[in-house]
Amino acid sequence: MKLIVGLGNPGIEYQFTPHNLGFLTVDRLANDSGVEVRNRNCRALTARAVVQDQQVLLAKPETYMNLSGMAVRELVEKYEADSAKDLIVIYDELDLPFGKIRIRQRGSSAGHNGMESIIGALGSQEFLRIRLGIAPDKKVNNGAKYVLAPFRKSQLSLVDEILETGTEAVKVILREGPAAAMNRFNRDPEK
Repeated sequence: MKLIVGLGNPGIEYQFTPHNLGFLTVDRLANDSGVEVRNRNCRALTARAVVQDQQVLLAKPETYMNLSGMAVRELVEKYEADSAKDLIVIYDELDLPFGKIRIRQRGSSAGHNGMESIIGALGSQEFLRIRLGIAPDKKVNNGAKYVLAPFRKSQLSLVDEILETGTEAVKVILREGPAAAMNRFNRDPEK
């Protein structure tokens, strides 16, 4: 079973913030599959679903972003998943322009606290991740404040596109594999 984990913070005050794009993407996958992510399991809200004819477990850690690794490790252990093959983590990336997407099979946290927690808890950087760009057009003085502030109305249509692209990336990974997904989504769109 594939584990698809979206990172974010629980609570209505964080629901529609850049830092919760991982949660929102998992919710979009759940909606597309006709399920709700609401079962409490391993410090996360989870739902079993079928995506691209594969059994998956959708998960949203309830540990808050900076402790996401605790929930991810418990899920990997409970479901006897091989994190290098069975885990997909979806999260926001302040180092990517708003709306860009990058898929990687391994790598450092690049300063993302949720990813730092997961790498530490698993003891490995070898797992698939989908990075969703949230960097604003203008430089912000306080990145922490920016990622926790609600999306502006002017951003909502682009947020919808990001969520659609993120869910499509998961589906391509499941259907065609990570290499095909990286080839398709890691490119800059042609002008």
